[in-house]
Amino acid sequence: MNLLDSGVVILNRHSRRAEQLLVPAAFATALGNNVQLIAGALLVIREQQAMMAVGWLFIAVAGPQALLSPLFGRLADRFDRRALWIGCDVTSAALALGLPLWLACGGSPGPGIYGANLALAVVGALFSPASSALIKERISADRLRRFNARYEMGTQAGMLLSATIGGLCVQAFGAVPLLVFNAGTFVVSALCVAAVGRRPDRAPTATAPGAPTQATTRRPLRMRRFILLYAQGSVVVTVFNALLPTAVIGELHLGAATFGVVDALGCLGFLVATGAYRIVSRRGPDLRIAVVGFLLCSVGLVLQSQFGIVGYLVGVPLGAFFFGQARIASRTMLMTSADDASVGRVFGLANGAGLAATVVVMFLVATVTDHSDTRYGFGILAALALLATLSAGLLLRSPAPAGPDVSAGQAICLPRPGRPGGRAEAVRVLEAAPPGRGTAQSDQ
Repeated sequence: MNLLDSGVVILNRHSRRAEQLLVPAAFATALGNNVQLIAGALLVIREQQAMMAVGWLFIAVAGPQALLSPLFGRLADRFDRRALWIGCDVTSAALALGLPLWLACGGSPGPGIYGANLALAVVGALFSPASSALIKERISADRLRRFNARYEMGTQAGMLLSATIGGLCVQAFGAVPLLVFNAGTFVVSALCVAAVGRRPDRAPTATAPGAPTQATTRRPLRMRRFILLYAQGSVVVTVFNALLPTAVIGELHLGAATFGVVDALGCLGFLVATGAYRIVSRRGPDLRIAVVGFLLCSVGLVLQSQFGIVGYLVGVPLGAFFFGQARIASRTMLMTSADDASVGRVFGLANGAGLAATVVVMFLVATVTDHSDTRYGFGILAALALLATLSAGLLLRSPAPAGPDVSAGQAICLPRPGRPGGRAEAVRVLEAAPPGRGTAQSDQ
Protein backbone atom coordinates (compact mmCIF):
# COMPACT_ATOMS: atom_id res chain seq x y z
CA MET A 1 0.00 0.00 0.00
CA ASN A 2 1.51 3.35 -1.02
CA LEU A 3 1.50 6.50 1.10
CA LEU A 4 -1.51 7.98 -0.71
CA ASP A 5 -3.66 4.91 -0.10
CA SER A 6 -2.51 4.75 3.51
CA GLY A 7 -3.55 8.36 4.09
CA VAL A 8 -6.98 7.73 2.57
CA VAL A 9 -7.51 4.65 4.76
CA ILE A 10 -6.59 6.58 7.91
CA LEU A 11 -9.00 9.40 7.07
CA ASN A 12 -11.80 7.01 6.15
CA ARG A 13 -11.37 5.16 9.44
CA HIS A 14 -11.41 8.44 11.34
CA SER A 15 -14.51 9.59 9.43
CA ARG A 16 -16.38 6.38 10.27
CA ARG A 17 -15.57 6.74 13.97
CA ALA A 18 -16.84 10.32 13.87
CA GLU A 19 -20.06 9.13 12.21
CA GLN A 20 -20.65 6.59 14.96
CA LEU A 21 -20.07 9.02 17.84
CA LEU A 22 -21.37 12.41 16.70
CA VAL A 23 -24.96 11.25 16.22
CA PRO A 24 -25.44 10.03 19.84
CA ALA A 25 -23.61 13.15 21.03
CA ALA A 26 -26.04 15.36 19.08
CA PHE A 27 -29.00 13.36 20.41
CA ALA A 28 -27.83 13.77 24.03
CA THR A 29 -27.23 17.51 23.65
CA ALA A 30 -30.58 18.12 21.95
CA LEU A 31 -32.33 16.05 24.61
CA GLY A 32 -30.63 18.00 27.39
CA ASN A 33 -31.32 21.44 25.97
CA ASN A 34 -34.96 20.69 25.30
CA VAL A 35 -35.71 18.80 28.51
CA GLN A 36 -34.59 21.97 30.30
CA LEU A 37 -36.79 24.11 28.09
CA ILE A 38 -39.84 21.82 28.13
CA ALA A 39 -39.69 21.39 31.90
CA GLY A 40 -39.59 25.14 32.25
CA ALA A 41 -42.49 25.56 29.83
CA LEU A 42 -44.62 23.04 31.74
CA LEU A 43 -43.93 24.78 35.05
CA VAL A 44 -44.73 28.19 33.53
CA ILE A 45 -47.97 27.08 31.83
CA ARG A 46 -49.17 25.51 35.09
CA GLU A 47 -48.59 28.74 36.99
CA GLN A 48 -49.74 31.36 34.47
CA GLN A 49 -52.03 29.54 31.98
CA ALA A 50 -51.05 31.88 29.14
CA MET A 51 -49.33 31.33 25.82
CA MET A 52 -47.43 34.62 26.23
CA ALA A 53 -45.77 33.35 29.40
CA VAL A 54 -44.43 30.35 27.48
CA GLY A 55 -43.64 32.62 24.55
CA TRP A 56 -41.44 34.85 26.72
CA LEU A 57 -39.52 31.78 27.85
CA PHE A 58 -38.81 30.77 24.25
CA ILE A 59 -37.97 34.38 23.38
CA ALA A 60 -35.48 34.46 26.26
CA VAL A 61 -33.84 31.41 24.71
CA ALA A 62 -33.96 32.63 21.09
CA GLY A 63 -32.88 36.24 21.66
CA PRO A 64 -29.27 35.71 22.80
CA GLN A 65 -28.67 33.07 20.14
CA ALA A 66 -29.99 35.36 17.42
CA LEU A 67 -27.55 38.08 18.47
CA LEU A 68 -24.52 35.92 19.21
CA SER A 69 -24.70 33.11 16.63
CA PRO A 70 -23.13 35.07 13.73
CA LEU A 71 -20.21 36.12 15.95
CA PHE A 72 -19.79 32.66 17.45
CA GLY A 73 -19.92 31.17 13.95
CA ARG A 74 -16.72 33.04 13.14
CA LEU A 75 -15.12 31.68 16.31
CA ALA A 76 -16.05 28.17 15.20
CA ASP A 77 -14.01 28.73 12.02
CA ARG A 78 -10.97 29.95 13.97
CA PHE A 79 -10.63 27.54 16.90
CA ASP A 80 -10.64 23.78 17.46
CA ARG A 81 -14.24 22.73 16.80
CA ARG A 82 -14.02 19.52 18.83
CA ALA A 83 -12.76 21.43 21.87
CA LEU A 84 -15.56 23.99 21.44
CA TRP A 85 -18.23 21.25 21.34
CA ILE A 86 -16.84 19.61 24.49
CA GLY A 87 -16.56 22.97 26.24
CA CYS A 88 -20.17 23.79 25.40
CA ASP A 89 -21.38 20.47 26.85
CA VAL A 90 -19.37 20.79 30.07
CA THR A 91 -20.59 24.36 30.60
CA SER A 92 -24.18 23.32 29.87
CA ALA A 93 -23.97 20.50 32.42
CA ALA A 94 -22.87 22.95 35.11
CA LEU A 95 -25.61 25.42 34.19
CA ALA A 96 -28.26 22.67 34.10
CA LEU A 97 -27.38 21.66 37.66
CA GLY A 98 -27.87 25.25 38.78
CA LEU A 99 -31.66 25.25 38.33
CA PRO A 100 -32.49 22.20 40.51
CA LEU A 101 -30.13 23.53 43.18
CA TRP A 102 -31.93 26.87 43.01
CA LEU A 103 -35.34 25.21 43.36
CA ALA A 104 -34.13 22.89 46.14
CA CYS A 105 -32.90 25.92 48.10
CA GLY A 106 -36.35 27.51 47.89
CA GLY A 107 -35.70 29.89 45.03
CA SER A 108 -38.61 31.27 43.03
CA PRO A 109 -39.29 29.07 39.96
CA GLY A 110 -39.88 31.97 37.55
CA PRO A 111 -36.49 33.76 37.79
CA GLY A 112 -34.65 30.43 38.02
CA ILE A 113 -36.29 29.01 34.90
CA TYR A 114 -35.71 32.13 32.83
CA GLY A 115 -32.15 32.56 34.09
CA ALA A 116 -31.07 28.95 33.51
CA ASN A 117 -32.54 28.80 30.01
CA LEU A 118 -31.05 32.18 29.13
CA ALA A 119 -27.58 30.99 30.15
CA LEU A 120 -27.97 27.73 28.22
CA ALA A 121 -29.09 29.73 25.18
CA VAL A 122 -25.83 31.68 25.18
CA VAL A 123 -23.88 28.41 25.18
CA GLY A 124 -26.16 27.07 22.45
CA ALA A 125 -25.28 30.04 20.23
CA LEU A 126 -21.73 28.68 20.05
CA PHE A 127 -22.69 25.00 19.98
CA SER A 128 -24.76 25.19 16.80
CA PRO A 129 -22.08 26.52 14.41
CA ALA A 130 -19.27 24.62 16.16
CA SER A 131 -21.07 21.27 15.84
CA SER A 132 -21.96 21.86 12.18
CA ALA A 133 -18.39 22.90 11.40
CA LEU A 134 -17.01 19.79 13.15
CA ILE A 135 -19.29 17.60 11.03
CA LYS A 136 -18.17 19.25 7.81
CA GLU A 137 -14.55 18.82 8.93
CA ARG A 138 -14.72 15.17 9.98
CA ILE A 139 -17.28 13.51 7.66
CA SER A 140 -16.19 12.60 4.15
CA ALA A 141 -17.99 14.43 1.35
CA ASP A 142 -19.40 11.29 -0.27
CA ARG A 143 -21.13 10.27 3.01
CA LEU A 144 -22.36 13.70 4.06
CA ARG A 145 -25.92 13.25 2.79
CA ARG A 146 -26.35 9.95 4.58
CA PHE A 147 -24.80 11.31 7.76
CA ASN A 148 -27.02 14.41 7.77
CA ALA A 149 -30.08 12.16 7.69
CA ARG A 150 -28.85 10.32 10.78
CA TYR A 151 -27.73 13.54 12.48
CA GLU A 152 -31.06 15.29 11.98
CA MET A 153 -32.81 12.14 13.15
CA GLY A 154 -30.75 12.20 16.35
CA THR A 155 -31.21 15.92 16.92
CA GLN A 156 -34.93 16.04 16.23
CA ALA A 157 -35.53 12.79 18.11
CA GLY A 158 -33.81 14.37 21.11
CA MET A 159 -35.96 17.48 20.79
CA LEU A 160 -39.20 15.56 20.40
CA LEU A 161 -38.41 12.89 22.98
CA SER A 162 -37.61 15.63 25.48
CA ALA A 163 -41.31 16.46 25.65
CA THR A 164 -42.18 12.83 26.37
CA ILE A 165 -39.56 12.52 29.09
CA GLY A 166 -40.34 15.98 30.41
CA GLY A 167 -44.09 15.46 30.53
CA LEU A 168 -44.02 12.02 32.12
CA CYS A 169 -41.26 12.78 34.63
CA VAL A 170 -42.63 16.15 35.75
CA GLN A 171 -46.00 14.53 36.38
CA ALA A 172 -44.54 11.46 38.14
CA PHE A 173 -41.50 12.77 40.02
CA GLY A 174 -41.54 16.55 39.83
CA ALA A 175 -39.12 18.92 38.14
CA VAL A 176 -36.00 18.62 40.32
CA PRO A 177 -35.08 14.94 39.58
CA LEU A 178 -35.68 15.53 35.89
CA LEU A 179 -33.38 18.56 35.83
CA VAL A 180 -30.60 16.63 37.61
CA PHE A 181 -30.91 13.87 35.01
CA ASN A 182 -30.78 16.56 32.35
CA ALA A 183 -27.30 17.66 33.43
CA GLY A 184 -26.08 14.12 32.82
CA THR A 185 -27.10 14.22 29.16
CA PHE A 186 -24.54 16.95 28.48
CA VAL A 187 -21.82 14.86 30.12
CA VAL A 188 -22.70 11.92 27.83
CA SER A 189 -22.41 14.17 24.78
CA ALA A 190 -19.02 15.50 25.90
CA LEU A 191 -17.69 11.98 26.39
CA CYS A 192 -18.83 10.92 22.90
CA VAL A 193 -17.13 13.89 21.23
CA ALA A 194 -13.96 13.37 23.26
CA ALA A 195 -13.87 9.75 22.01
CA VAL A 196 -13.87 10.98 18.40
CA GLY A 197 -10.22 11.92 18.92
CA ARG A 198 -8.08 14.52 17.27
CA ARG A 199 -8.21 14.81 13.52
CA PRO A 200 -5.25 13.40 11.58
CA ASP A 201 -2.33 15.82 11.63
CA ARG A 202 -2.57 17.99 8.56
CA ALA A 203 -2.03 21.50 7.37
CA PRO A 204 -4.93 23.76 6.34
CA THR A 205 -6.83 22.23 3.44
CA ALA A 206 -5.90 23.42 -0.01
CA THR A 207 -7.37 22.89 -3.44
CA ALA A 208 -5.55 22.13 -6.64
CA PRO A 209 -4.02 25.25 -8.25
CA GLY A 210 -6.55 27.12 -10.30
CA ALA A 211 -9.44 24.88 -9.27
CA PRO A 212 -12.62 26.82 -8.41
CA THR A 213 -14.12 26.19 -4.99
CA GLN A 214 -17.73 26.12 -3.92
CA ALA A 215 -17.35 29.59 -2.43
CA THR A 216 -16.37 30.98 -5.84
CA THR A 217 -19.06 29.19 -7.82
CA ARG A 218 -22.05 30.35 -5.81
CA ARG A 219 -23.20 33.90 -5.37
CA PRO A 220 -23.74 35.15 -1.81
CA LEU A 221 -27.39 35.79 -2.70
CA ARG A 222 -27.90 32.11 -3.47
CA MET A 223 -26.34 31.17 -0.13
CA ARG A 224 -28.80 33.47 1.67
CA ARG A 225 -31.66 31.62 -0.01
CA PHE A 226 -30.34 28.33 1.32
CA ILE A 227 -30.17 29.96 4.75
CA LEU A 228 -33.77 31.18 4.43
CA LEU A 229 -35.04 27.70 3.61
CA TYR A 230 -33.11 26.10 6.47
CA ALA A 231 -33.81 28.82 9.04
CA GLN A 232 -37.60 28.82 8.63
CA GLY A 233 -37.56 25.20 9.80
CA SER A 234 -36.05 26.38 13.09
CA VAL A 235 -38.88 28.89 13.46
CA VAL A 236 -41.52 26.21 12.93
CA VAL A 237 -39.98 23.83 15.48
CA THR A 238 -39.55 26.42 18.22
CA VAL A 239 -42.97 28.06 17.91
CA PHE A 240 -44.67 24.68 17.55
CA ASN A 241 -43.02 23.54 20.80
CA ALA A 242 -44.60 26.51 22.55
CA LEU A 243 -48.03 26.07 20.93
CA LEU A 244 -48.39 22.35 21.60
CA PRO A 245 -48.29 22.43 25.45
CA THR A 246 -50.55 25.48 25.37
CA ALA A 247 -53.08 23.55 23.28
CA VAL A 248 -52.93 20.19 25.08
CA ILE A 249 -52.53 21.37 28.68
CA GLY A 250 -53.85 24.93 28.66
CA GLU A 251 -56.88 24.56 26.37
CA LEU A 252 -57.80 20.88 26.37
CA HIS A 253 -56.92 20.57 30.09
CA LEU A 254 -55.21 17.23 29.59
CA GLY A 255 -52.24 16.11 31.69
CA ALA A 256 -48.53 16.48 31.02
CA ALA A 257 -48.43 12.73 30.31
CA THR A 258 -50.90 13.16 27.41
CA PHE A 259 -48.73 15.94 26.05
CA GLY A 260 -45.75 13.59 26.29
CA VAL A 261 -47.57 10.87 24.35
CA VAL A 262 -48.46 13.29 21.54
CA ASP A 263 -44.87 14.41 21.25
CA ALA A 264 -43.62 10.81 21.35
CA LEU A 265 -45.75 10.11 18.28
CA GLY A 266 -44.11 13.11 16.64
CA CYS A 267 -40.72 11.59 17.43
CA LEU A 268 -41.83 8.35 15.77
CA GLY A 269 -42.93 10.28 12.68
CA PHE A 270 -39.52 11.91 12.43
CA LEU A 271 -37.72 8.58 12.75
CA VAL A 272 -39.78 7.18 9.88
CA ALA A 273 -38.95 10.31 7.87
CA THR A 274 -35.25 9.53 8.13
CA GLY A 275 -35.72 6.17 6.46
CA ALA A 276 -38.04 7.68 3.87
CA TYR A 277 -35.49 10.38 3.01
CA ARG A 278 -32.91 7.77 2.07
CA ILE A 279 -35.35 6.39 -0.50
CA VAL A 280 -36.78 9.67 -1.77
CA SER A 281 -33.36 11.35 -2.10
CA ARG A 282 -32.35 8.76 -4.71
CA ARG A 283 -35.22 9.84 -6.97
CA GLY A 284 -35.35 13.60 -6.57
CA PRO A 285 -33.20 16.64 -5.73
CA ASP A 286 -33.02 17.98 -2.19
CA LEU A 287 -34.64 21.28 -3.20
CA ARG A 288 -37.83 19.50 -4.25
CA ILE A 289 -37.84 17.36 -1.11
CA ALA A 290 -37.39 20.42 1.13
CA VAL A 291 -40.04 22.58 -0.53
CA VAL A 292 -42.70 19.85 -0.78
CA GLY A 293 -42.04 18.65 2.76
CA PHE A 294 -42.27 22.11 4.32
CA LEU A 295 -45.44 22.89 2.35
CA LEU A 296 -47.19 19.70 3.50
CA CYS A 297 -46.07 20.37 7.07
CA SER A 298 -47.69 23.84 6.90
CA VAL A 299 -50.97 22.28 5.75
CA GLY A 300 -50.78 19.82 8.64
CA LEU A 301 -50.30 22.63 11.18
CA VAL A 302 -53.67 24.07 10.21
CA LEU A 303 -55.60 20.80 10.01
CA GLN A 304 -54.37 19.15 13.22
CA SER A 305 -55.67 21.95 15.43
CA GLN A 306 -59.24 21.57 14.15
CA PHE A 307 -60.05 18.15 15.66
CA GLY A 308 -59.05 18.30 19.32
CA ILE A 309 -56.79 15.64 20.80
CA VAL A 310 -57.50 13.24 17.92
CA GLY A 311 -56.17 15.82 15.49
CA TYR A 312 -52.89 16.08 17.43
CA LEU A 313 -52.52 12.33 17.82
CA VAL A 314 -52.76 11.92 14.04
CA GLY A 315 -51.46 15.24 12.78
CA VAL A 316 -48.29 15.62 14.86
CA PRO A 317 -46.59 12.40 13.66
CA LEU A 318 -47.74 13.03 10.08
CA GLY A 319 -46.40 16.59 10.16
CA ALA A 320 -43.12 15.36 11.68
CA PHE A 321 -42.81 12.87 8.82
CA PHE A 322 -42.95 15.60 6.17
CA PHE A 323 -40.98 18.11 8.22
CA GLY A 324 -38.22 15.59 8.91
CA GLN A 325 -37.48 14.93 5.25
CA ALA A 326 -37.54 18.65 4.46
CA ARG A 327 -35.24 19.48 7.35
CA ILE A 328 -32.65 16.89 6.34
CA ALA A 329 -32.70 18.06 2.73
CA SER A 330 -32.35 21.76 3.62
CA ARG A 331 -29.49 21.04 6.03
CA THR A 332 -27.65 19.01 3.39
CA MET A 333 -28.00 21.76 0.80
CA LEU A 334 -26.70 24.40 3.19
CA MET A 335 -23.76 22.31 4.38
CA THR A 336 -22.60 21.22 0.92
CA SER A 337 -22.82 24.82 -0.30
CA ALA A 338 -20.26 26.05 2.25
CA ASP A 339 -16.55 25.30 2.17
CA ASP A 340 -14.64 23.93 5.16
CA ALA A 341 -13.21 27.30 6.17
CA SER A 342 -16.54 29.15 6.36
CA VAL A 343 -19.13 26.53 7.37
CA GLY A 344 -19.18 27.76 10.98
CA ARG A 345 -19.98 31.30 9.84
CA VAL A 346 -22.70 30.05 7.47
CA PHE A 347 -24.46 28.00 10.15
CA GLY A 348 -23.98 30.82 12.65
CA LEU A 349 -25.81 33.15 10.27
CA ALA A 350 -28.51 30.53 9.66
CA ASN A 351 -29.00 29.94 13.37
CA GLY A 352 -29.03 33.64 14.13
CA ALA A 353 -31.48 34.44 11.33
CA GLY A 354 -33.81 31.62 12.33
CA LEU A 355 -33.87 32.62 15.97
CA ALA A 356 -34.29 36.32 15.22
CA ALA A 357 -37.32 35.42 13.13
CA THR A 358 -38.47 33.13 15.94
CA VAL A 359 -38.61 36.04 18.39
CA VAL A 360 -40.88 38.02 16.04
CA VAL A 361 -43.08 35.07 15.08
CA MET A 362 -43.35 33.86 18.69
CA PHE A 363 -44.51 37.27 19.88
CA LEU A 364 -47.06 37.51 17.07
CA VAL A 365 -48.38 33.96 17.51
CA ALA A 366 -48.57 34.30 21.31
CA THR A 367 -50.48 37.57 21.06
CA VAL A 368 -52.98 36.11 18.58
CA THR A 369 -53.38 32.90 20.62
CA ASP A 370 -54.01 34.67 23.93
CA HIS A 371 -56.72 36.79 22.29
CA SER A 372 -58.35 33.82 20.52
CA ASP A 373 -57.11 30.21 20.74
CA THR A 374 -54.33 27.97 19.45
CA ARG A 375 -56.11 27.24 16.16
CA TYR A 376 -55.37 30.79 15.05
CA GLY A 377 -51.82 30.52 16.40
CA PHE A 378 -51.17 27.43 14.30
CA GLY A 379 -52.74 29.17 11.32
CA ILE A 380 -50.45 32.21 11.61
CA LEU A 381 -47.39 29.96 11.96
CA ALA A 382 -48.43 27.92 8.91
CA ALA A 383 -49.00 31.02 6.79
CA LEU A 384 -45.59 32.50 7.61
CA ALA A 385 -43.83 29.16 7.04
CA LEU A 386 -45.64 28.78 3.72
CA LEU A 387 -44.53 32.26 2.60
CA ALA A 388 -40.87 31.62 3.53
CA THR A 389 -40.83 28.21 1.83
CA LEU A 390 -42.34 29.48 -1.41
CA SER A 391 -40.00 32.49 -1.47
CA ALA A 392 -36.87 30.38 -1.00
CA GLY A 393 -38.06 27.62 -3.31
CA LEU A 394 -38.94 29.91 -6.21
CA LEU A 395 -35.76 31.95 -5.89
CA LEU A 396 -33.57 28.85 -5.78
CA ARG A 397 -35.03 27.66 -9.07
CA SER A 398 -33.12 30.44 -10.80
CA PRO A 399 -30.06 29.20 -12.73
CA ALA A 400 -26.91 28.67 -10.69
CA PRO A 401 -23.81 30.72 -11.57
CA ALA A 402 -21.81 29.42 -14.50
CA GLY A 403 -18.70 27.40 -13.85
CA PRO A 404 -17.84 23.99 -12.54
CA ASP A 405 -18.91 22.94 -9.10
CA VAL A 406 -16.19 21.24 -7.15
CA SER A 407 -17.26 19.04 -4.29
CA ALA A 408 -15.21 19.23 -1.13
CA GLY A 409 -12.80 16.34 -1.07
CA GLN A 410 -10.74 14.93 1.73
CA ALA A 411 -7.44 16.48 2.74
CA ILE A 412 -4.75 13.87 3.25
CA CYS A 413 -1.21 14.12 4.59
CA LEU A 414 1.58 13.58 2.07
CA PRO A 415 5.31 14.25 2.43
CA ARG A 416 6.24 17.49 0.76
CA PRO A 417 9.04 16.88 -1.75
CA GLY A 418 12.24 18.72 -1.13
CA ARG A 419 11.56 19.45 2.55
CA PRO A 420 13.88 18.10 5.27
CA GLY A 421 12.30 15.24 7.17
CA GLY A 422 9.45 14.92 4.68
CA ARG A 423 7.19 17.30 6.59
CA ALA A 424 3.56 16.56 5.91
CA GLU A 425 1.57 18.93 3.77
CA ALA A 426 -2.17 18.70 3.12
CA VAL A 427 -3.19 17.90 -0.43
CA ARG A 428 -6.80 18.06 -1.51
CA VAL A 429 -8.02 14.97 -3.33
CA LEU A 430 -10.83 16.10 -5.60
CA GLU A 431 -13.47 13.43 -5.82
CA ALA A 432 -15.27 13.06 -9.12
CA ALA A 433 -19.02 13.39 -8.90
CA PRO A 434 -20.95 10.17 -9.48
CA PRO A 435 -22.69 9.78 -12.83
CA GLY A 436 -25.73 11.99 -13.05
CA ARG A 437 -24.77 13.94 -9.94
CA GLY A 438 -23.21 17.07 -11.37
CA THR A 439 -23.76 20.73 -10.60
CA ALA A 440 -27.52 20.54 -10.76
CA GLN A 441 -27.73 17.86 -8.10
CA SER A 442 -25.33 19.58 -5.73
CA ASP A 443 -27.12 22.90 -6.11
CA GLN A 444 -30.54 21.30 -6.05
